[in-house]
Order: sequence, then structure tokens, then C-alpha cells
Amino acid sequence: MAHDEPTRAGPTGGVRRFAFRFDPAFRVPLALLGVRPETTRVELGPDELIVRFGPWLLRTARGNVTGAEPGGPYRWWRVVGPRLSLADGGVTFGSSVAAGVCLRFADPVPALAPGPWLRHPAVTVTVTEPEALRLAVSTPNG
Repeated sequence: MAHDEPTRAGPTGGVRRFAFRFDPAFRVPLALLGVRPETTRVELGPDELIVRFGPWLLRTARGNVTGAEPGGPYRWWRVVGPRLSLADGGVTFGSSVAAGVCLRFADPVPALAPGPWLRHPAVTVTVTEPEALRLAVSTPNG
């Protein structure tokens, strides 16, 4: 299986996995941060959303996800790597400028720093199939 393609679990658990899209220009700089295709993914299960971006982890209940909006194309300096939005406090885990999806939360969640101090009302992820992720999040048990 190619790392740039999403995988979907079958009847064992109902977890859908979405791979991050990696633009060639950003592979080496991201790898220096521990962010590689094999260390990144979005997992959407019946009860939980997990975003792994190298050493960073965002985990929340699926019911905490209140919306999903398409985004992109982006400017590289605003999306590549782990980013904190100064506008709304959201977090971005980006590996491509092509497209992504912003997932909004009812209750802000930690992701960039451990502990309760820094919580984010949304996460933007640059997965290979942002529209598929948006639809899956918007569909109950999708």
C-alpha cells in the first residue's frame, strides 16, 4: 500500500484511516521533525477521532467534532508543519499546500503541547482525500 493513499478498515472496528498528502518539497524538512508518511494519519472511528502528525497527537471523541470545512490551496508558510493559528487558536498539521479539511470541535482539545494549557477549537489536516474525510465526519458512523 502506498503511504499517500487512505486505508479503510473493514468490518473489524469500522475505523477509517486517511493518509496525509506529502508535497515533495516538504518531505525532508518535515522528516527532520519526525513527520513522515509512516508517522502521520487521521483515524476516524465510531467513537473517536485521532490525528497523528509525527510526535504530535490529537485525540477526541467523535461526538466532539461539530463540523468539517474544505480548505486550500494554501500558502506554504501558513500550513506546512505543526502550526498554531493566531486568528482563532486552531492547530494545523500540514504536509501539502494543495488542499485540506478543517475539523471544528465543540470543546477545544490539546494537540501542540501536553497538558491543559493550550487547547484548540479546530484542526486543519492536509490529507490525500480531504473531501472523503469531510463527508465521513459529517455522516454518523461514516
